[in-house]
Amino acid sequence: MLLIDAHLDLAMNAMEWNRNLQLSVHQIRDSEMGMTDKPDRGKGTVSLPALREGNIGLVVATQIARYVGPGSTLKGWHSPEQAWAQTQGQLAWYKAMEAAGEMRQIKDQQALEEHLSYWNQDPNHTNKAIGYVLSLEGADSLITLDHLHIAHGNGLRAVGPGHYGPGRYANGTDATGHLNEMGRNLLKEMLGLNMILDATHLCDDAFWDAMEIYDGTIWASHNNCRALVNHNRQFSDEMIKTLIQKGAVIGGALDAWMMVPNWQRGVSTPESTNCTLEIMIDHLDHICQLAGNTRHVGIGTDLDGAYGKEQCPYDLDTIADMQQLENRLLKRGYTQSDLENIFHSNWLRCLRKSLPLS
Repeated sequence: MLLIDAHLDLAMNAMEWNRNLQLSVHQIRDSEMGMTDKPDRGKGTVSLPALREGNIGLVVATQIARYVGPGSTLKGWHSPEQAWAQTQGQLAWYKAMEAAGEMRQIKDQQALEEHLSYWNQDPNHTNKAIGYVLSLEGADSLITLDHLHIAHGNGLRAVGPGHYGPGRYANGTDATGHLNEMGRNLLKEMLGLNMILDATHLCDDAFWDAMEIYDGTIWASHNNCRALVNHNRQFSDEMIKTLIQKGAVIGGALDAWMMVPNWQRGVSTPESTNCTLEIMIDHLDHICQLAGNTRHVGIGTDLDGAYGKEQCPYDLDTIADMQQLENRLLKRGYTQSDLENIFHSNWLRCLRKSLPLS
């Protein structure tokens, strides 16, 4: 079954981790043997061949570059202009993958339907280009709102206004504070362009502001449940119910600290916390129980989002193993129709609602 992954930091891995994603996952791991500059060296799970192996034919692929002010302990760029330049380098990588026949950008509904037909026309995906919808994780790199229009012209179709800490447009994870005037204006411009608002990472104050303001398509590409892991990074039941009322879709994420409670960085392991793909299903099921149906959940793995095998389900070796979810969901009592919703139909509904006709 076609699986859509609504959140992958592919360009970040290629440009900042210097990973050649055209290679297999195991070739990339071998190339990183002995490297210690990042904790996930030699432990990655994502590559373009692995996506094909897992029948993950369409992804939401990010641009990401945070602005950090003086004194910040977060990693990032020291001016919005530098952050913008970083995202443009990431865009150049996606374009290089297109030129190499590895990827194809989905900008409008016609391209979406053509890609779905192309991907599904035969079961051999070995040399097929993977479709990608461009998303911006954190809006700091948009120097002005004019840059939003430039980015939209380059194919940007979804924006998450905040990321970690305080942001230029919205405060994110581990921060507090309402949307500022720039953030409110950003949402108005996005609405005018019929873009998707990604509610992931918004702090609670900014989340509620966004729910009040935004009447366009909303999703949360990679977010889990606060009822199961009590942290501000997750959504409370009240937030989930509001997203359901808005017709949003929430993608289950595979970062272990978001999946299991009491994770201690550098101490906990997936094995010691029994972090498996079943835990992802627990989070998805919690949302389904609140909704009373399967129309508001999907997959947004965030695999290799600055972590690897050391911090994701231990029964997953590469992203291709996401196909295990089919049998696991069936054993939980989900129907074939439910699986289609979770694997691709819910994300496709959002895209068909928001993508321009041509």
